[in-house]
Amino acid sequence: MEIRQLKTFQTVATLLNFNRAARRLHYAQSTVSAQIKALEDDLGVRLFDRLGKRVLLTEAGEKLLPFARKMCDLAEETRGEVGAAPEARGSLCVRIPESLGAYVMPAVLKRFQSRFPEVGLQFITCAYDGLARDLRQGVTDLAFLLAESMQAADLKVEVLGFQDLVLVAPPNHPLVGPGEVATRDLAGRTWLLSRVDCSYRMTFQALLAGEGVSPGVIIEFNSVAAIKQCVEAGVGLSVLPEWAVARERAEGRLAVLPWDGGRIEVATLMVWHRDKWLSPTLSAFMAVVREVMIDGGG
Repeated sequence: MEIRQLKTFQTVATLLNFNRAARRLHYAQSTVSAQIKALEDDLGVRLFDRLGKRVLLTEAGEKLLPFARKMCDLAEETRGEVGAAPEARGSLCVRIPESLGAYVMPAVLKRFQSRFPEVGLQFITCAYDGLARDLRQGVTDLAFLLAESMQAADLKVEVLGFQDLVLVAPPNHPLVGPGEVATRDLAGRTWLLSRVDCSYRMTFQALLAGEGVSPGVIIEFNSVAAIKQCVEAGVGLSVLPEWAVARERAEGRLAVLPWDGGRIEVATLMVWHRDKWLSPTLSAFMAVVREVMIDGGG
């Protein structure tokens, strides 16, 4: 078992595509296939299933992945400590709420890629469930959440800022007006809620439950853009980060309800495992995130 084989395995397991892994690693596809075959022969197990054009990890591959990440991290750490000055390279796997990825991350990526054009990045839409597990197993290098807090003894959490959540409706909705909207007025209405930004969704639903208010029909989406389009069309109401609706609000396509429940504020959290080695690549990415989100562009 060689480090280069484990790195190749990790890349294929992350991308689930041999061609893309070969391009990422600057190998011929035949080299990638040969290294995976050698690793499978060494371990005596099959690591990938190939179903037509789809590539899936086997159970053995799922078990190997966190160990491969740890060993590759250790190799990079050793090289950084013992060898020449470390450089940002390789790739990162980042989990992020869709709204944060769409409305904040472009500025981060523009700056990061201008400095580190050789670094590959994989963004996975962040659902709260399973996040801590993936960080512990090394499947995810770094994660972001929009939440009140996240507490776990083996995770480090850094607050990057605070964001307001707003209740949005089409401009012609009966609740849109100069007066405040009472929490009881939200009962029984159709709500369009995000599955992939669910940490702040849970905050909102807890506030309703605390007032004894039950929503009506809940329609779930994986896309914030789809939610906004449906709210514009009059399908229902939603709760979204203020930045996600700023343009539509300015253009008069969405309205923010003046809720008497008060201000709903959540933190933007950056989360990683306590024992995770902060490689030059990961450290550089985190530094750029801080520049853009905390320093306002640095």
